[in-house]
Formats: sequence, structure tokens, C-alpha cells
Amino acid sequence: MSASRLPLSYYAATASDASQHAPLEGALDCDVCVVGGGFTGVSTALHLIERGFDVVLLEAEQLGFGASGRNGGQIVNSYSRDMDVIEARYGAETARALGSMAFEGNRIIRERITRYAIDCDLKEGNLFAACTERQWQGLKDHRALWARYGHSELELLGRDAYRREVGSKRYTGVLIDHSGGHLHPLNLLLGQVRAFEAQGGRVFEGSPVISVTPGEPACVRTERGEVRASKVVLAGNAYMSGLLPDMERRSMPASTQIITTEPLTDAQARALLPTDRAVEDCNYLLDYYRLTADQRLLYGGGVSYGGQDPDSIEGAIRPKLLTTFPELSDVRIDYAWSGNFLLTLNRLPQFGRVEASVYYAQGYSGHGVTCSHLAGCLVAEALAGDGSRFDAFAGIAHRRLPGGRTFSVPLSALGAWYYQLRDRLGW
Repeated sequence: MSASRLPLSYYAATASDASQHAPLEGALDCDVCVVGGGFTGVSTALHLIERGFDVVLLEAEQLGFGASGRNGGQIVNSYSRDMDVIEARYGAETARALGSMAFEGNRIIRERITRYAIDCDLKEGNLFAACTERQWQGLKDHRALWARYGHSELELLGRDAYRREVGSKRYTGVLIDHSGGHLHPLNLLLGQVRAFEAQGGRVFEGSPVISVTPGEPACVRTERGEVRASKVVLAGNAYMSGLLPDMERRSMPASTQIITTEPLTDAQARALLPTDRAVEDCNYLLDYYRLTADQRLLYGGGVSYGGQDPDSIEGAIRPKLLTTFPELSDVRIDYAWSGNFLLTLNRLPQFGRVEASVYYAQGYSGHGVTCSHLAGCLVAEALAGDGSRFDAFAGIAHRRLPGGRTFSVPLSALGAWYYQLRDRLGW
């Protein structure tokens, strides 16, 4: 059994490393076995091996097969629920703890890129675009909120000024985060894998995990092998099934779709995004877009609850692109794909332990690029003996989805329809 190929996407077509790793066969011993070859798993594995741990990484498909190799490539700070909501629901102490880490994932990514000379098309800056006057006021509040937690690299541009950033008439203003950015996520991942292997890390693809048995040691079994480890880290996110049944009742896969145009001319690219920053709007079902290194417009949006794709990805996303940039009506779409992320009811990530030997981190609810890199750092800290920051997340209670996943999908879709109507009416 060899690892499956990555789903066709712009990222897969421009990946920096096409090599594959053999599946696990036989028995191995190590300090830590990490299950999942996406950002969470790879970040964890790299942080651990830097600390001197002997680490084995198992991936069911191919490295980057899940959301880490398919996302919008935007470096967006904080969490899917912002600090005011966290403070109101979980108290000032939890808000202070999470607030102190809200902008750390961004810094970790840049440190990884610099330390290991990872070529992943990093570009600086991202911005949030308001489609209504209500959203514009929300951006002003957002800037003040982040300033309370020490983040000041923000700039507001109103209706008369934002067009220097975005060549679309649909917005009322934008908030620029100068510390954000965008990149090729799959190449970021693969660069970290190479760094992990260069330090002695062992990687196996095409090795879906059948069972995890906590203990001393814990035992991780695949179809043709097993790993005995002092600790296990489960990092499969939306693509892990059956290994964390209780958490599965408290989260749900959701898919988002992306299209990428043919390469644009210099003039076209400058007209759309003059400063080459990434953009996401402020709608509940938001659109997000950016230019790639070869000047394609990568445009995503929409959410399908339960992880099901629309009949036509291009048919679902192209109208959104044309609402923003009607001048691209004749542009060719070269790539169209989707991928699942894991959604939690409170939109905050799920960190925790199963007994003493099995750790997990997942459920970033659309903010996985930065938060997954933070997660890897926190898991490594905990396994090295300091679990204080990990426990700030692990202490957050996660309620079960109403009706389980079967009934939560239509309920979530109904809720999304309501918020989409609010967006359209400007409520």
C-alpha cells in the first residue's frame, strides 16, 4: 500500500517536493508518536525533535492531504471566536491566557520559515473588508479590541482610501493587519517536514491508524505495523475518525471551496490587489482571496456543513469572484478544489488528554494556519513538562452538538442561512 496522491489543486501542482514516504511496517519504539501529517502534527513533531525527543509521524494518506494542503493560505491572527467573546463566556483569566497567545502562531510560522529557509512564497499583510456600514463599525471595534491585547499593527482605511488596497467597489472600508500575510501552505508544511527528517524524525505515509491504546507505553496500531510510545499526539483534525469518539460528538467537518484563475497580467494583478495583500470579507459566510506567486487570483468562500461538496465548485465560487471583480468575467479557471476543516460549537479549538499518555489538538474552525502552529508549540511544551499554556485551552468546556452530527448539519445550515440573510440585509 502506497500513500495516495494529493487531491488536484494549485498547491499540489506547484508543490516543492513530490517524494512519498513508505507505509509503516513492523514494530517501532519511540518517545512520541504523532498521528496526522498536517500543520498540527508536523508542527508538534518538529518542536518535539528540536527538544531532543525521538518522534515518529504517521499520516493516513499523504503529507498535507487535509486542510493544511488545501486552505486559502492566509496568515490570520487570533481565533475564530475573538477575545471579547472569550472574555464574556469564559472569564477574564482565560481571556488573558488566550489573549497572550493570540498572535503567536503568526510569529512561529515566520520563525520556521527563517530558521529552515523554507521557500513558500511568503507575502506580507492581510486585511479584513467590510461590506456594510455595520461591518465597518465592527472593524473599528475589532481594532480597539486587539489593541487591548497588545496588537497595534492595524490600520483602518475608509471608503475613500481603501481602493489603494483592493480594486473592488463593494466595500465600505478595510482593516489592514500589517503583521498578517499569505503563503503557499503546502510548501510551508513540506519545508517543515524536511527539517524534521533532517534531525532524525521518521515519517510514514499511507498508514491509517486502526487503534490507539493508552498506557505505559501507549500503542498505536496500523494495518501492517505498530508504534510503542511514551506519549501519543492525535492531530488528524477533520480527517481523523473513530480515534476520539467523544470529541467527534463535539465537532463537525465542514468544507470550503477554492478556485484559482489562469495567470493574470501585471496590469490585471495591480488593478485587483495593488499592494498584494490577502483579503477576507466580514460576512458570516465569508469570501477570501489573494494573488499567488505567479499572479493567479486564488478565491475561496462558502461552507458546506458535514463536509459535502457542491455539484460544481467552480459553479459555486465563480459568481462570488465576479461579484467582487466583475472585470474578470472572461478569465479562465485553472483549478477548483475543496477541503474539510473541523468546526466546533463554540468555534474554539479542542485541546486535551485521554488518560495521561494521549494528547490531542484540533477544531480550529477556520483559523487553522496560525492556530495549528501554536498548537504544536503548546503540545511540545506540555510533553516537556510545562503544560500551563496547553491547559489554558484544555480547560475550555466543549458542548456536544445538538442531535449529534446527523442533526447538527441541517441545524447549522439553517443557522448559516439566517446569518447570510443578515449579511445581505446589512443587519
